[in-house]
Amino acid sequence: QVQLLESGGGLVQAGGSLRLSCAASGRTFSSYGMGWFRQAPGKEREFVATISLSGGYTIYADSVKGRFTISRDNAKNTVYLQMNTVKPEDMDVYYCAAKCGRNSSWDYDYGYWGQGTQVTVSP
Repeated sequence: QVQLLESGGGLVQAGGSLRLSCAASGRTFSSYGMGWFRQAPGKEREFVATISLSGGYTIYADSVKGRFTISRDNAKNTVYLQMNTVKPEDMDVYYCAAKCGRNSSWDYDYGYWGQGTQVTVSP
């Protein structure tokens, strides 16, 4: 079992950058595919990015491709989401998620979720 804790959210100006972190408990972090999702009030949860166990394989939503970068440090049990050139439509609550084994871009594949961190974008 793994517990996830996101951090790094906050207020960012449009065009600016922000880095989200997700710290995972447990000693088998490298056994989990990791993902970032986001959700606005009243909307469905949206896939953002996912990364493989070793970090060598990543997938991005078209809406963030070229602007966001997902990475992981298995020695620190942490996955990151570097957000560059942030847009107003990126304003959401961002969730970190983990699943045993291979990573996925489908939220229903993930069994473990963090509590979320709010990203607010100012004009």
